[in-house]
Amino acid sequence: MSSQTILLVDDEPSILQLSRMYLEREGFEIQTLEDGAQAFQAIERIKPALMVLDVMLPGMDGFEVCRRLRAANNQVPIIILTARDEDIDKILGLELGADDYLTKPFNPRELVARVKSILRRLDKAGASDSAPLRLADLVIDPARREVTVDGLPVELRTQEFELLHLLAQNRGLVLTREKLLEKAWGFDFYGQTRTVDVHIAHLRRKIVASQVKIETVTGVGYKLVV
Repeated sequence: MSSQTILLVDDEPSILQLSRMYLEREGFEIQTLEDGAQAFQAIERIKPALMVLDVMLPGMDGFEVCRRLRAANNQVPIIILTARDEDIDKILGLELGADDYLTKPFNPRELVARVKSILRRLDKAGASDSAPLRLADLVIDPARREVTVDGLPVELRTQEFELLHLLAQNRGLVLTREKLLEKAWGFDFYGQTRTVDVHIAHLRRKIVASQVKIETVTGVGYKLVV
């Protein structure tokens, strides 16, 4: 049973109640807020293991909360909740630094699965003692969670690191978007491949100075090459 705290931020009492019930069944401690500005102000006090953040909030919307947290270098994992099944909302959330998204209405069991998957990945990352991977001028150190290009540090969020490490472990091999979701995110279902595309775009910008590149294999997926 987990004792980690999950912060739920939503102005719909029914969503808060249902999400709380399912997450508490798994042993999580739950804090709830109904206002974006309150959530931003309370995050340092609560120090949650993960935040579930609705987009449409009074005072300050979820996108702005996410943007401000990342600008302040707060890397708390964020799952955003969008009321519309539109790519623009999902992409914007991911671009602003969210780790994942769910579209309302959602199955609370899926929310629990997403939360557990992200936290499991973080636990695994913290316990990693793998040797550094060296590819040309790129060095990936799983134990220290550090990446350098030609000796200079590259700042990556947790999910970006996982994705780059997975590609490096399979360098030269093409990995489908579904396989990347399964291995880097821990999701065993399809339909979220845009998440992969957005994170690949982030990685490409951050390692643009490296001799190591991430190539697109049209209609299939991605591979890392030197």
